[in-house]
Amino acid sequence: MLGFFSFTEVTDPAAHRAYNEWHQFDHLPEQFSLDGMLFGQRWVCTPACRTARVAVGPLLEPCHYMTLYLMRDAAVLEPFAALARRLRQEDRFFSARHAHLSGPFAVAGRWVSPRIALSSGALPFRPSTGIYVVVGPALDGAALVGQDGVAGAWAFVDEASDDEAARRHITVAFLDGDLPATATTLGQWCLQTGESMEWAGPLEGIDPN
Repeated sequence: MLGFFSFTEVTDPAAHRAYNEWHQFDHLPEQFSLDGMLFGQRWVCTPACRTARVAVGPLLEPCHYMTLYLMRDAAVLEPFAALARRLRQEDRFFSARHAHLSGPFAVAGRWVSPRIALSSGALPFRPSTGIYVVVGPALDGAALVGQDGVAGAWAFVDEASDDEAARRHITVAFLDGDLPATATTLGQWCLQTGESMEWAGPLEGIDPN
């Protein structure tokens, strides 16, 4: 299984509503027409979420949104790219956006909080109060899901590099506690790891209505 991420900046401050409408009602539904597309969701870094970040590097600092697609395997990447080309040709792509980090990541680990009777594979489909995302180092997933307000977590790794130590990891913690309070707890936990991170902070779900 693969996770395809896109950390996106909307380059026109007046275009957020248009971007949200395009993605939620046009672009995202089209992805589910692809065989092997298992999941797709997008989250927003609100002003409150930006304030709650404990780490952000220059690559990801401008980003307003993160999208995650879960694909059955690498065979989905070609039709995924072909769909993007077709939508561009049909003038159905949003121009006032820039993806600062985008691409496929292999699933490296899945964990569920011991207090929840749920399989790890079902976790992304469970309603959440938001997510907490860490980009950069690999994290201790078992310790992460032991934190208050964390329902579970999935970890991903970019396997493109031959140097394992240099590979970028993305950990997505799915939350069921109060988002601000849980973000504070997880921020403190991340800082205690002593790792250098490109991003560590919460993101809110987006109401399609």
